[in-house]
Amino acid sequence: MTHQAQHPEGFIPGKPTSASRTTLSHIMTANETNLLGTVHGGVIMKLVDDAAGAVAGRHSGGPAVTASMDEMVFLAPVRVGDLVHVRAQCNWTGRSSMEIGVRVLAERWNESTPPTQVGSAYLVFAAVDADGKPRTVPPVMPETEQDKRRYQEAQIRRTHRLARRRAIKELREQRAAEGLDD
Repeated sequence: MTHQAQHPEGFIPGKPTSASRTTLSHIMTANETNLLGTVHGGVIMKLVDDAAGAVAGRHSGGPAVTASMDEMVFLAPVRVGDLVHVRAQCNWTGRSSMEIGVRVLAERWNESTPPTQVGSAYLVFAAVDADGKPRTVPPVMPETEQDKRRYQEAQIRRTHRLARRRAIKELREQRAAEGLDD
């Protein structure tokens, strides 16, 4: 997993997972609530995208854009007064894409109890140049056993993502060939 990425000018050295890992923390206020009185899921998703974007930019050494949110799981509601920590890291890299894994934790802002996990997400980012064209990223170098597991799981998610896209494309082509216009 310590391979080097091919680059027009030569090779791009890999970067360890820890080089771009980050945590974004935010205290939730009444401005961020939904009709149920808990924090709106979209607010959490924005924080997740922000933290993942910071990791993607740090890892790739420049601009990166959200290509997809592969999965977002909400495990528990977030309440007004919660201090939310969004922890993100680069799990896997392709030529110009990166999977960023995110864990969302919450704790009461004025209590010393440990934070609990309230969500998780996997996002795919594409590194782009000034013209918005894909650019090569350094390979991620997993450091710990946990990093290695996350790298392997990211490869599984990528395989499933590509297979799902292929299957949907084939189904649509088949339906079009049958004259079904949806």
